[in-house]
Amino acid sequence: MQLAPGLHRIGNDIVAAYAIVTDGGVTLVDAGLPGMWADLRAELASLGRSLSDIRGVILTHGDSDHVGFAERLRRDHGVAVYVHEADAGRARGEKPPATPWPKMRLFPTLGFLGYSLRKGGARTHHLTEVVEISGETVLDLPGAPRVVPLPGHSPGSIAVHAPTVGALFVGDALTTRHVTTGRVGPQPAPFTDDPAGALDALTRLEGVDAAWVLPGHGAPWSGGVADLVRRVRADAAAS
Repeated sequence: MQLAPGLHRIGNDIVAAYAIVTDGGVTLVDAGLPGMWADLRAELASLGRSLSDIRGVILTHGDSDHVGFAERLRRDHGVAVYVHEADAGRARGEKPPATPWPKMRLFPTLGFLGYSLRKGGARTHHLTEVVEISGETVLDLPGAPRVVPLPGHSPGSIAVHAPTVGALFVGDALTTRHVTTGRVGPQPAPFTDDPAGALDALTRLEGVDAAWVLPGHGAPWSGGVADLVRRVRADAAAS
């Protein structure tokens, strides 16, 4: 799904990955679920591109619903996978710390679990090799993506700012659709290691200029970064 020239979403409001498409190749942000491999190939084909055009995958964090097809790309096509050093173990399959169970509603939770199963969520192949990154840095990948550390959801959570396509990819630093309640709108993401730290980290986004804010779960946001952060904080305070 094209959001803007050079900016594409793979997946849907339940689970999403993204592609930055340039003349010099493609950068993926997150890799969704393993079964989204077919969605990736279909999206590339619609653009006249192929897997050989992918230059790198950046993981916003190491959770299984973001690792998805990354190892397949790395193993079979030699695509480098970048992840913050604090989440490298998570991306390799090390068990994350337990987080409190969020609020749930039956049908949204079943919808999330059902979609995950249909898309191979029970057969995740974790990474065996990663390129570890740290600090705020610009990666030598199509779109010149800038990494912004956002610890909270996980120790190595990051945002990725791609000014060339006017996009800020935020992973699970926040959400616009709660996967276990179905509630839509800007809010903190569930299954977060350090909820207070995740809210504090959003300060690092307030000066970012982006037409699109793109979470791993939920609808794309086009109402401005500052307003989104304000709404997430307000929702957290109300809860």
